[in-house]
Amino acid sequence: MTESYGWVPEGVDITVPDASRVYDYALGGVHNFAVDREFWHRAEKMFPDARLVARANRAFLGRAVRRLTALGVRQFLDIGSGIPTLGNVHEVAQEADPEARVMYVDIDPIAVQQSRSLLVGNPYARVVQGDLRKPDDILYHPEVLDLFDFSEPMAVLTVAVLHFVPDSAGPAAILRRLGEPLVSGSHLVLSHFGPASTPEGREAQEQTRRLYEKTPTPLVIRSREQIAALLGDEFELLPPGVAGSAEWHPDPDEAADPPQPTVLVAMARKRA
Repeated sequence: MTESYGWVPEGVDITVPDASRVYDYALGGVHNFAVDREFWHRAEKMFPDARLVARANRAFLGRAVRRLTALGVRQFLDIGSGIPTLGNVHEVAQEADPEARVMYVDIDPIAVQQSRSLLVGNPYARVVQGDLRKPDDILYHPEVLDLFDFSEPMAVLTVAVLHFVPDSAGPAAILRRLGEPLVSGSHLVLSHFGPASTPEGREAQEQTRRLYEKTPTPLVIRSREQIAALLGDEFELLPPGVAGSAEWHPDPDEAADPPQPTVLVAMARKRA
C-alpha cells in the first residue's frame, strides 16, 4: 500500500529513496517514507557503522559552526542542508548571535518545505531549493542576495553532500566558484565519506556504494588527498587538515561515539 502524506509537495516521487530523507531517518527524524527506511536498513546491514557515521557528521557540523561563530563569522550558507532535525545550523549560530544569518539550500523539495515551516518567524534564517552542481543559481538567488552581505565574511557549509557529486560534475570547480565572491576571512566547511582502514571495511563500503547507485544520488568515496585537492588554490586548509571527524577539535563536553575514520572533515579559509 502506498503511503499518503499531506506534507509531501506535488510531484515528489516517494517510491524512490532520497539521500536527505534517508539521512533524516538515520538521525531519528520523521520526514521519511517506507522506501527510505527500507533503503537505510539495507545499507546498515551492509555497513553496520552507518548510523554512527551519520551522527559523527552531525556532531562535526555543530562543532564547526560553534568554532566559526567564535571567529566572528555571522553568515552561513548551508548547501545540502537536508531535513530539519536537532542541532540545526541556525540554532547553533543564533545561540552565539540572535542576528546570525543562515541560508539553507537543498535540492529536495520536502527538505525545503519542512525547513520553511521550521523557520516561520525567524527573519535571519531562510531556505531555498538549489543544486550544489549549479553554484551560480545558489549564489545569485534573489533570497541569497537579499539575506547576505557579501562584503562581510561568511561560511559555506558542504557537510555530507560532496560525496554525492561525481568527478564528472567537477566538484573542485564547484568549490572554486562558490569561493570566488567570498571576502577574506570567509570559510568553507566540508565532510565527506572516506575509505575504511581495513579490507573488510572497504568491502562493506563498496556494497553500500553499489546500493546508492540505485538512487538519484550515487555515492563517491574519496581519500584525504583527493578531498584536499578539491580545495584548489581558492582556500587554505586549516589545522588539523583533512582529518577523521573525531580528530577535528573534539569537544571534551560532548558524549563521544566510537571514532569514525570514514567521516573525513575539514575547514578551510578563503585566501587573501
